[in-house]
Amino acid sequence: MRFFLIIAVLCSLAGVAQATSASSEPHKAYLTLIIDDLGQNLTRDRRVLALPGPVTTAIMPDTPHAAEFAREAHKAGKIVILHMPMDPATGPFAWHPELPVEELGKRLDAAFEAVPYTAGINNHMGSRMTAQPQAMAWLMAELQRRHKFFVDSRTSAQTVAAAEAQKIGLAHVSRDVFLDDERTEAAITTQLQTAIKLAHKQGSAVMIGHPYPQTLAVLERELPKLKAQGIDWIDIKLMISVRSNQAMSAHGKNGIYR
Repeated sequence: MRFFLIIAVLCSLAGVAQATSASSEPHKAYLTLIIDDLGQNLTRDRRVLALPGPVTTAIMPDTPHAAEFAREAHKAGKIVILHMPMDPATGPFAWHPELPVEELGKRLDAAFEAVPYTAGINNHMGSRMTAQPQAMAWLMAELQRRHKFFVDSRTSAQTVAAAEAQKIGLAHVSRDVFLDDERTEAAITTQLQTAIKLAHKQGSAVMIGHPYPQTLAVLERELPKLKAQGIDWIDIKLMISVRSNQAMSAHGKNGIYR
């Protein structure tokens, strides 16, 4: 009887130890980085390609080096996406609410032609355009037809873009943190730390930055430290898989976009 009692106690202790060990295992924290507004300056933009990890290059179609830089980024193994101008952006490719679907399609075709090797798109500006349900629904269906994913830059709280993507099961994610609304190294460093804390809290965070000298200086200095902070820096495609088309708490409720 005493023997069985000892065995029971040992089993109980083993169970407690196993549970303690499991609970002490750190949660995964994933981070992904998109750099917008590329294609304007090759010397500057090449610093983005030299960043030590899977940065996503978002290239504007109406820039002088769009095609050349897209080829360089692709050759360097970086994911290329189209940084699509949307109202209030201007220019020959820009989408505006008053344009008919036929014109939206022509501008999208031209933009994809200007930026080769694209795996998906995100919006450049777009606070007015991404609030248009009909146009966004058309865009998501078109991206699904083209086998492209969508990143909602969330330039406005009124965006319905990700919600429309979610409705049809289009691969997509939404931005969590803008790194450089304030162009100082101190502010950018603070935003990067905000993204890291958010990744630990909710499991992942999507960052968007720009090729400003201050942003690149911070990223060159801080990105190599991510692993030591418990962060896995992953590419945008893997982030889409991690999130499984679900909205984060800041973007919706119970995984559904507001």
